[in-house]
Amino acid sequence: MSANDRPTGQQQTIAGTSRTGAGARSAAADSAFLKACRREPVPHTPVWFMRQAGRSLPEYLKVREGIPMLDSCMRPDLVTEITLQPVRRHKVDAAIYFSDIVVPLKAIGIDLDIKPGVGPVVDRPIRSRADLARLRSLEPDDVAYVAEAVGQLVGELGATPLIGFAGAPFTLASYLVEGGPSRNHEHTKALMYGDPELWADLLDRLADITSAFLKVQIEAGASAVQLFDSWVGALAPADYRRSVMPASAKVFDAVAEYGVPRIHFGVGTGELLGLMGEAGADVVGVDWRVPLDEAVRRVGPGKALQGNLDPAILFAPRTAVESKTREVLTAAAGLPGHIFNLGHGVLPTTDPDALTHLVDYVHHETMR
Repeated sequence: MSANDRPTGQQQTIAGTSRTGAGARSAAADSAFLKACRREPVPHTPVWFMRQAGRSLPEYLKVREGIPMLDSCMRPDLVTEITLQPVRRHKVDAAIYFSDIVVPLKAIGIDLDIKPGVGPVVDRPIRSRADLARLRSLEPDDVAYVAEAVGQLVGELGATPLIGFAGAPFTLASYLVEGGPSRNHEHTKALMYGDPELWADLLDRLADITSAFLKVQIEAGASAVQLFDSWVGALAPADYRRSVMPASAKVFDAVAEYGVPRIHFGVGTGELLGLMGEAGADVVGVDWRVPLDEAVRRVGPGKALQGNLDPAILFAPRTAVESKTREVLTAAAGLPGHIFNLGHGVLPTTDPDALTHLVDYVHHETMR
């Protein structure tokens, strides 16, 4: 073996972490959430919520007081506490790692910040081939605090699985090209259509960064991962297949060897559901616009589904929430592998008690 063939100290650490992660996952292997991901019989329909750890919880607002968002994502003890809060309060069936999709971009040196009320803002948007050079590879040491936090969490969670997550290449590209959130994605689409070679190289590089970020979480003990493609609903199916799907598929392929369930979610993706499943996900997230019985037809066989109560329903009286929840459960009846979730994230002003009741209601209604 040559010197170049020997594992570095960093690679040796990753290998050790991977073994530790596999041991941590074994405690959660028989959880209702992971059984549903694998399309196995469950004792009840598992429930978790996107953005369950966050602004709807007073305990979250208390611990985050005075701490900028990106700073909070880099403090393992704080990440651990925030991630655990909804598990304690709501008794959800899975925790999701508290972070932000731009964390890996910040970790490789992209000058960005998360501005309250706005979202991620990039100081110098990426719109040329010269700009592409600023996207270097993500190394595990860049996000050592993520591995530390995941390790703490799986120790605390025990039999409750932890979901790792990352932003999908298209959504990350949109933030980078637009310089922040965008309603029409005009700069993004101009680049995608106007310079398809540069676009493909940009998404390929982001796929590598995203894959590395997910691997860190899995090797530290995450039991499943979710790829968030928040903005991809802005595309037509043909554009998704040609210009986005290869990069998403590369991410799913990169983590396939770990054997953890891979979830794919986007907003406004009713016309893309089949393609999103085709990209390599084991579970396809569905927003509230498409009933689950129709979604299963679009996605096709062999995939579990996740969703899909409208987050705004939680502001209605409890009887209305229960009625709409029953509609979701009825649409999912007979579906092998259903994970109950909202069709998007928990809205900031949602009453936490409404979420707690919803978890209890779904568990009670679906008890086998």
